[in-house]
Parts: sequence; structure tokens; C-alpha cells
Amino acid sequence: CAVELQREMIARSAAIPAQRRLEFRMGINVGDIIIEEGDIYGDGVNIAARLEALAEPSGICLSAAAHEQVRDRLDITFDDLGEQQVKNIARPVHAFAVRLGPRAGACPWQGTGGPHAGGTPAFQATPLPLPDKPSLAVLPFQNLTGDAEQEYFVDGMVEEITTAIARLPWLFVIARNSAFTYKGKPVDVKQVAQELGVRYVLEGGVRKAGNRVRITGQLIDTTTGAHIWADRFDGALDDIFDLQDQVASNVAGAIEPKLRQSEIERASRKPTANLTAYDLYLRALAQSYRYTEEGLAEAVVLARQALATDPSYAPAAAMVGWCRALQRVQGWGELSADDIAEVVRLARQALDAERDDAETIWQAAYTLFFFAGEVAIAAAAVDRALALNPNAAHAWLIRGHIHALRNQPDAAIEAIERARRLSPFDPYAFFYAFQIAVAHLAARRFEQLIEGADRALHDLPRLVSAMRFKVVAYAHLGRLDEARAELGRVLAIDPKLTIAGYREYAHWAAPEVLELLVTGIRLAGLPE
Repeated sequence: CAVELQREMIARSAAIPAQRRLEFRMGINVGDIIIEEGDIYGDGVNIAARLEALAEPSGICLSAAAHEQVRDRLDITFDDLGEQQVKNIARPVHAFAVRLGPRAGACPWQGTGGPHAGGTPAFQATPLPLPDKPSLAVLPFQNLTGDAEQEYFVDGMVEEITTAIARLPWLFVIARNSAFTYKGKPVDVKQVAQELGVRYVLEGGVRKAGNRVRITGQLIDTTTGAHIWADRFDGALDDIFDLQDQVASNVAGAIEPKLRQSEIERASRKPTANLTAYDLYLRALAQSYRYTEEGLAEAVVLARQALATDPSYAPAAAMVGWCRALQRVQGWGELSADDIAEVVRLARQALDAERDDAETIWQAAYTLFFFAGEVAIAAAAVDRALALNPNAAHAWLIRGHIHALRNQPDAAIEAIERARRLSPFDPYAFFYAFQIAVAHLAARRFEQLIEGADRALHDLPRLVSAMRFKVVAYAHLGRLDEARAELGRVLAIDPKLTIAGYREYAHWAAPEVLELLVTGIRLAGLPE
């Protein structure tokens, strides 16, 4: 009520000379009161009166008790004024000021030395509309080193991070020059969102102790104020530029899946009647992350719906093939020749149409590798994806997968570990452990293969591909009883599996890797 009243008063007074305006101060508190003969007494009232005196003209102050009730429930920004010693109150009062938003039609901070005095206005009359894809601003990081000469390092860090994130074509990233207008000024992320027209803000700081430096970052959804991601990075100042590259790469890689997940949650809340191809794609992505038979089937349906909405939408075209590959890996449902022809056609279509999106390119590449055996084309496409975005964790994962199956275990492990470092909280985390196991198979390190497969199965107990590789490892180690027991678990999920069928299924493997697989699974007793 106070906010609405003050906004309306400010709007109505905008055309009136300052000396003739009627301006109120308001104080709000929550506390015990005494009602006596039509009047009220007590600390609840007294503190509210002192808060009113602290407020700016046309402003609102509230106590910590009142702030606690509303801080996450209203679309209002608060400035923390800290502890205030006030008249006739024995203890300090923790006060908060309401920052009135753009509906006021005029800015109460202007000319008062407020957050943007002498610089950018505190808000614009009309907030910028959000773009039609996820939008992000990387704000200047705080230099907490205590050394003004390190300012160039802090600014360089932000520039590197901005450049790395801007490589993601599905993301709208505010240019560095615009974001740097906030340098040296206290900012509110909701205000930044309105002024720059973004949904997400990345902010951080840099501290130094001796020759060591710590860089922290946090990603915030400005629509809810929620922290989506936060991390810190430690390193030595000996080679500042290498450290900048490392942090920029890690930040860009780590926040990508978090942004995707946030966008998926947003799309899932939209009414079905208003879904675009992008929304349908996000819902398909969410279903694929479930990694269940029903989830993958639904993902294919949603991706096809996206293509029906926009036949040229390359991310959906590539996703159909990725989901079909996962279905076949698990033995979930029969794929006809027409199904396989469709996914190969869609993968080629996606590669032809999409020249910039690393996610689309690696999915299409994997489809061609898995279903068409086009190793050289797939490897070249993955290289192109990584040239476009060196921080694309999934592209590194698929590069490692192809290396492992083509009998190049050391290159495979290097690529997969890089992928895992870029995306430590990935929805496909179980794949990382499994692909390490595949690399150990190529290197004939069967004990390590079992360890990697077990880690994958811990996260996803019905990952039948990991079970199959465990069968092979047990068999080559001479542990045939364990191999047969594991094969029984495989056949419970994929009862139609045979040696001939597996040899046809694994046509993408290098001959020596294929023979390791077939020999091991035959020793375990799989029928021809």
C-alpha cells in the first residue's frame, strides 16, 4: 500500500514545481502494540515513527522485522541502511529503504546523491523488453585486492569471460562497453535487468593474498533474485593471462548447463497454447535429461512438434537423432530403417542449417557417427563445434567418446576430463564416468573400466551400456561368474541382444575395439 501510494504521489507531482509538491515520508514496522482508549502505544509504533524520520521525502523505510516478511515475496528492491541509532529507542534499529521502481515516472534518487548520482539514471521510464532468447550481462567484477594497479587484471578477467560466454549463439550477451557503465557504482541486479533488458546477471570479485588470487562469481536470475550458480577459482599471479583464460573458460562452461536448466524450468511453466519451437525444444531437452524410456520417447515427440512449428529449427532436428541414439544404446524400442533414415537426414539438415551453435553441431555429428558410421565427417564437425566454442563441455565429451571407440584412449581421457571440468554439475554426469570406462577398454585397463562403469551405474543404475562393458571387462579378467551375472542384468533390460546384433550395433568401433567387445561378451555366454 505504501509503495503504491508513494509511486502515485511522485507521478502526480512530476509536473508541479518542487516548492509546491506535497511529499510524505513513511515508516513501516512489525511489532507488539498496546491499544488503549482508541489510541495505540508501544515499541511497534515508536520504531515505525523513528523509521519515518529516517526516510527520504517521498521515500519509505522499514524495520528488519518488516523486511523479513516481504523481502522475497514482492517485486521491490531494498537498500540496506544498516544499524541506525534513533531517538528514544535504547537499541539500534536495523533499517531498510524501499527503492521505488519505474512506475513512479520519475526517479526519487536523481539529485540526491543516490546510487547513480552523476552517472546512469537509477531506472528508465520504460524497462527494455527481454530478447527472444536467454539474456545475460557480465557486470564489472569488484577489485578486492587492495591494489589499484590490479584493476587492469580484474577488468581483463571480465572481458575474457564476456568473450567466452558470447560464443554461445543461443545466448544474448550484453556488450562489455555497456556493462562497464556500472563500474565503480553500487548496483541492484533487478535495476540492471531493467536498464539492459536481461534476465540473468553474472557478478563477482577478485581477492589477493601474497602471490595468490581468488576469483569468485555468481549467476543470478533477476526475475526471482535466485542464485543459479556460484563458484570460486584460485591461482597464482605469476601468469595472469593464463589464469584469465582458465577462469573465463571454466565460468563459461559451468554456467551453460545452469542457464539451460533455468530456461527449461521457465518453459515448463508456460501455457501449452503459447509454446514456440524454442519452448518445445527446451521441454524436449528436459525429457532427455530424465534418461528413461518414457522420457526419451516424449523428447522425440516434442522435438518433432518443434520442427512442425518451425521446419528449419536446427536444434530440434539434431535432438531427434541424439535421443534416438540414446534409445538404441539402452535397447528401448525397435528403430526401423525409416527411423534411422529420418535421423540421418535431420542430422545432415542440422549441420547444413546451423553454422554457429556448438550444441546442435555435436548432436548432429554424433548421430552421423552412431547411425551412419561417418567417422571422418563426425570428427570434423565436432572439431568445428569446439572451434566455435572451446568451452562446449558436451562437444569435448563426444570428441572423447569418438577417440575411445577409435582406439585412442589417451586422447579420449584428456578430452573427457576437460569436459568434466567445464561442467561439473552436468545432467549427463553419468556419461562422463562411462566414457572414461570406454577409454580404459581401448587401453585394456579392465579393472579401471569396472571402476568407471560402477561410478556411472551409481548415478544411473539402468545404464545398460555400462553393464555391457562390465561384462566384457569381467570376461577378459577371467572372472566369468561375475561376467555371467552382469550379462543376466543386461538381458533383463535388453532381452533380444545377440552377438550378431551387437556386432551390427557397434559398427562404429575400430576393428580392434569391436573384437575386444565381441570376444568378451561371447565368453560371458551371449548367444550368437
